[in-house]
Amino acid sequence: MFWIILIVFYVALSLAATYLVHQMPRRPVHEDPDWGAIEDLRIPAVNGGTLEVWRIAPDGPSRGIVVLAHGWSRNRDRMVPRARVLAKQGFTTVMHSARDHGNSSPQKWMQAAKFAEDIETVLDWIGEPVILYGHSAGAGGAIIAAYNRREQVRVLILEGCYSYTRRALFLLYSSFSKAFGILLGPMVLFWMSLMYGRQIDEQSPANLAPKLPMPVLLIHGEFDEKFPLSMAYTMKKRFKPGQAELFIGKGAGHSDCPDAPGYEDAVINFVNSQWKQSENKG
Repeated sequence: MFWIILIVFYVALSLAATYLVHQMPRRPVHEDPDWGAIEDLRIPAVNGGTLEVWRIAPDGPSRGIVVLAHGWSRNRDRMVPRARVLAKQGFTTVMHSARDHGNSSPQKWMQAAKFAEDIETVLDWIGEPVILYGHSAGAGGAIIAAYNRREQVRVLILEGCYSYTRRALFLLYSSFSKAFGILLGPMVLFWMSLMYGRQIDEQSPANLAPKLPMPVLLIHGEFDEKFPLSMAYTMKKRFKPGQAELFIGKGAGHSDCPDAPGYEDAVINFVNSQWKQSENKG
């Protein structure tokens, strides 16, 4: 009887943990854009709700559009420093908050595929070729969206991107607590596999990478505390030879690569060369 009670308790606890990891506390940041012509908009989301969106046109003629997607627990404001770099190059920048983040509509069970749905909603709203930039969970969503919108996403930038979803989730759970990762992590992954089926593996960034046609810039912090640098090397190898470039933010962690030496030059040089080639291809 004791063991039956213990097993029932463990199963119930793991189910509760599965729910809680989807509802991790949101930690929005606040940083308003300070350039160009700012439109603060709301657009329809796939579930009948809405997404908050900034569309910022440059002071002069626009060279094209960059869509920027934030990571887990954050909001559109997180992408302002990154957008500022691209705005200086004459691009229109579009930033949205994913559902259940910022002031966008609530949504249960958020995960990379739902981040991708929101990115695709924004892409459909824009309706023209774009550069797509995703950070962390937003990078996971961005690579799914880039796969689904291969004709529209001409250039892809992935910052702090994980390689394989199961491994990434286990590392995240272990970062909360080693005991949580060891005792509950495998069972949480089991429940998530039942919920999402083969999607959890098929939509792993490393499994989608070989199927993408566009040039890719990988950006990763040297001391990323969530997803180790080895994941960036794995991702680079999964793309076709010569398709992906890797910029390592010296001294940077998971979210502060824009402060690393050489970040701005790396992004500008990559975008300027690849976007021009994309335009020449039509």
